[in-house]
Amino acid sequence: MSRPRRRGRDVHGVLLLDKPQGASSNDVLQKVKRLFNANRAGHTGALDPLATGMLPICLGEATKFSQYLLDSDKRYRVIAKLGLRTDTSDADGQIVEERPINFNAEQLAAALDTFRGNTEQIPSMYSALKYQGKKLYEYARQGIEVPREARPITVYELLFIRHEGDELELEVHCSKGTYIRTIIDDLGEKLGCGAHVIYLRRLAVSKYPAERMVTLEQLHDLVAQAGQRDIPAAQLLDPLLMPMDSPAADYPVVNLPLASSVYFRNGNPVRTTGTPHEGLVRVTEGEEAKFIGMGEMDDEGRVAPRRLVVEYPPA
Repeated sequence: MSRPRRRGRDVHGVLLLDKPQGASSNDVLQKVKRLFNANRAGHTGALDPLATGMLPICLGEATKFSQYLLDSDKRYRVIAKLGLRTDTSDADGQIVEERPINFNAEQLAAALDTFRGNTEQIPSMYSALKYQGKKLYEYARQGIEVPREARPITVYELLFIRHEGDELELEVHCSKGTYIRTIIDDLGEKLGCGAHVIYLRRLAVSKYPAERMVTLEQLHDLVAQAGQRDIPAAQLLDPLLMPMDSPAADYPVVNLPLASSVYFRNGNPVRTTGTPHEGLVRVTEGEEAKFIGMGEMDDEGRVAPRRLVVEYPPA
C-alpha cells in the first residue's frame, strides 16, 4: 500500500525567525512554511503580537522535538510605561487605571529584588493557558474572570537598564512559563503607580545563537534571488536551518552501533555501554553519529525509544 501523498517537501530543521511586531506567531509560522514549501511546521512557544525577536520555527521532523524548547530558558528586553495599568498588561489593552509615579531609586531596587530567584506567578487572564478546555483570553474577552493557580517560575537574572520619566527598561533571563507582562504588572503594583509593557523583545531561547536569526524580509529576498539565478529556493533557504535535534541540545547523547539502532528504530529498548544516567537522552547511530530520536534510559543501562525520526523515501 502506497503512503499518502505529502503536500510540500521533506525539509527538517529549525529556523530562528526574528518575529516582526504586530504579527501573530501563527501568521509568521504559516509564511515561513510557505516560503520553505515545507510539509510540516510548528513554533515553540508563541510571542504576543506586540513582541519581536527570536521565534524558533520547527520544520518537518524537527516538529517532533519542539516540546523540549518549551522547557528552555528565555531572555527578554522589556520597556514598561509607568503610571498606567491596562487590562492586558501591555499596550494592546485598554487603560483601566492611572496613578502618579512617586517611588525613588531605593524603592525601585527593593521591588525588583522581590522578582529574582524562585517565585510563584499567577498567569494573566490574557494568556493562552487553558481552563476547562478554553484559553484564558477567550474568557477575558467575554469579561469573565476564572480562577488561576500560581505557578512556580525562576528569574535567573533581572537587570536594570534605565529609568527615564515614565519609562523603565529591564532585561530578564527566566525559566519556562514566565509571563513578562505579568512581572511588569506586578512590579507596577509594588511601586504603587501601575505599569504596562510597551516594548518586548525576546533576545534568546535556550542556547541558540542570536546572530542566526533572520527576518521575513531576508527570506523573501533569498527566494527572489533564487528566482533570478534560476535555482531552487531551497538551495539558499535550507542552509539557514539549525539541526533538527537542536531543540534537545541540552540532553546527553547516547550513540548506538548500527546493529543495535535497527532494533531501537523498530521500537525496542536496547542495551548500551557507558551511558550517562537515567532519563531522557538524544540517540545517534553509527560512526557518523546520525540523530535518530529521543530515548529514555533505565537503571539497567537500556535505552527505550520515545520519539523517533521517520525517514520517508523519495516521492
